[in-house]
Amino acid sequence: ALNRLLGTLGRRMLVLSEVIPMIGDGVPVLVQRALEATGGVPGDYDEILQRYHAIYGSAVADLTTIYPGVEETLSALHGAGHRMGICTNKPEAATHAVLKALNLARYFTAVAGGDSLPVRKPDAGHLLGTLEMLGGATPDRAIMIGDSHNDIQVAINAHVRSIAVSYGYRRHPVEELGADIVVDNFADIPGALARLNGMG
Repeated sequence: ALNRLLGTLGRRMLVLSEVIPMIGDGVPVLVQRALEATGGVPGDYDEILQRYHAIYGSAVADLTTIYPGVEETLSALHGAGHRMGICTNKPEAATHAVLKALNLARYFTAVAGGDSLPVRKPDAGHLLGTLEMLGGATPDRAIMIGDSHNDIQVAINAHVRSIAVSYGYRRHPVEELGADIVVDNFADIPGALARLNGMG
């Protein structure tokens, strides 16, 4: 969607290695960074941002794939009675659309997008708001699972334990994120949860 937007503006396309450091702070920041990298932010930025939303909305899950082990692990966690929510800087409507397209929506009780609350990751209020949507889960009983600096930082800020996966899009090495546990495979999440719950 980002390159389609840039094409409508007559800008050069970005390669994945350029886009990865731009991801994680929400759509407005992503679009701004892409514009800055390809010639600057024009005065009609708000209109360009709306154009991006339209392009993205028309192809929300086109290039999205599920990592190995994710669906089976979500099914097992859901079956074991774990309440799961999503705390993302992606817009809420787009998040719901991706979950529906990938047939994963049934696993999640709550979705708090970057536009769902007055704040977003890494502000603690975003994760605390997600916990509230989960029926008032408390930080001491919650565990944040993520792949980025913002995911782990929001957990730290909200005093929630965290698990980082070693793959995904991030600007910092996973070892520097400050997660309580790092896993290499999503299928390792249940074991990591058990270890964290044993830690207190």
